[in-house]
Amino acid sequence: MCDQNRQYTCTLTIAGSDSSGGAGIQADLKTFAALGCYGMSVITALTAQNTQGVIAVQPIAADFVGEQLDAVIADIKIAAIKIGMLHNQDV
Repeated sequence: MCDQNRQYTCTLTIAGSDSSGGAGIQADLKTFAALGCYGMSVITALTAQNTQGVIAVQPIAADFVGEQLDAVIADIKIAAIKIGMLHNQDV
C-alpha cells in the first residue's frame, strides 16, 4: 500500500461499478495497476451490464458515498483522483 517501505502513487477513482469489468471502477483500477499505482475506489452506483449495454443501475446513497470518501482521505495520502459516473447531483 502507500507506506514507508515502498512509495506507491495512491490514486482514487470515484465512479460506478461495472459488473462486466469493462468500465467504471473496475477499468480504472486495472489502469491504475498497469501504471504502477495503488488504486482505491469510492463506489457511487452499481450497474448490471455487459458488452451489449446497461440493464439496471442502483445508485448508492450520497451520504454513504461521502463516508467512503472520508474513510479513505482520513488515512491515505491521495496523489490523484479520477471521477467517473456520479449518477446524480447529490453525489
